[in-house]
Amino acid sequence: MTKQSADIDQLVRQAVFGTADEKERARWQIWEMGQHAGVRPASIHDLYLARGRGEVPAFTTPAMNVRVLSYDTGRAIFRGAKRLDVGAVICEIARSEIAYTDQRPAEYVAVMTAAALREGFTGPLFIQGDHVQVNAKKYAADAEAELGALRALIEEELHAGFYNIDVDTSTLVDLSKPNLNEQQRTNYEQAVDIAMVIRDIQPPGVQISIGGEIGEVGTQNSTVEELRTYMDGFNATLKKRAPGVEGLSKISVQSGTSHGGVVLPDGKIADVKIDFETLKTLSKVARDEYHLSGAVQHGASTLPDGAFNHFPRTETAEIHLATNFQTMLYDSLPADLRTEIYGWLRDNAKDERKPSDTDEQFYYKTRKKALGPFKRRFWDLPADAKATLSQAYGEKFTFLFKQLAVNDTAEVIARFVKPVEIHRPKPHPDLAGVEAAPDDADLSD
Repeated sequence: MTKQSADIDQLVRQAVFGTADEKERARWQIWEMGQHAGVRPASIHDLYLARGRGEVPAFTTPAMNVRVLSYDTGRAIFRGAKRLDVGAVICEIARSEIAYTDQRPAEYVAVMTAAALREGFTGPLFIQGDHVQVNAKKYAADAEAELGALRALIEEELHAGFYNIDVDTSTLVDLSKPNLNEQQRTNYEQAVDIAMVIRDIQPPGVQISIGGEIGEVGTQNSTVEELRTYMDGFNATLKKRAPGVEGLSKISVQSGTSHGGVVLPDGKIADVKIDFETLKTLSKVARDEYHLSGAVQHGASTLPDGAFNHFPRTETAEIHLATNFQTMLYDSLPADLRTEIYGWLRDNAKDERKPSDTDEQFYYKTRKKALGPFKRRFWDLPADAKATLSQAYGEKFTFLFKQLAVNDTAEVIARFVKPVEIHRPKPHPDLAGVEAAPDDADLSD
């Protein structure tokens, strides 16, 4: 291991677990190292619009929700991406995940940047705010407070380096209304308001990739009519309120999955019957009529392995993957730590247990709540446990990259995505002697 490798391992740990000043220093230094080494946060917007124009071959971008053991997981992602010449890969975290995993945006960007640097990956770093979602209950109680909290999160994410934002106001769809336009109106009008906030505060030279969503994942499948209603309403409203402002690059739909999958009483995951024909049709309409990249599928990680090669065949633009990586972690934990975590869940998540839940169902549905409280314990796993998980993650990511046809996409990414070089001021005067790594620093083993 080179000195630089050991240095970045220590630096990223300070960025996560250091004092407030240490975190600020380490995050600044990692950011500057990335700027010098060509690992810069970027928007996938221009690539997705090129896909909408038919200038990009069919592949499906994997968006990985990195919830836990983030540095090691990120390293496995970028190690595989480098080996397979993958350019189209997104690291993301949802509004809800930020809370229960204890990963604020600035930390997340620092860790993903450090992971890419550590593996010698270069190229655009696509970091995404997944499900930047309006909470329907909070919106009903106090719409302005809920929207204000969402705007504050978006500002935090953009400042940190999240240059891809999935706006999810689909929670506001009201199926009791008499027609599709009225059902979708609040959804698309609030999405426009949020999109205008993003465009107003996005960094100079960066066109944030913004996604919309037409149906709550886990409910009934989306239809072409719903997509057209949402997109027509969104585009007309945006044109009226902010003429000339860039709109969406993709649209999230529902085609049969649910977040986390459906867990059976014995702890196994129920088979998912995804409607690939719906995905194909909605993606085609999104491209042909609205010049978007296509449809986005959420909740895909628990699908059987044989399903993934269908996504590029149906020209699905992007799929979101999360829960199965968490399952792989829990399966590889030392038995005593897993037992301790399950004991913690029994005490601290008991209110979420339904009378009909078996132990297996309860632990499966609630174990994500332990990711924040046990965060340091996960980072401090024994070396052999980390090595086993790293190998498993590496094999899984390699499989997904190939099945989704994103191997050998670095060249097309470089053609359409030009990351802006953005330097940040030193956070404290006492950093005068601290320098970012030179352009040719060796950051890998």
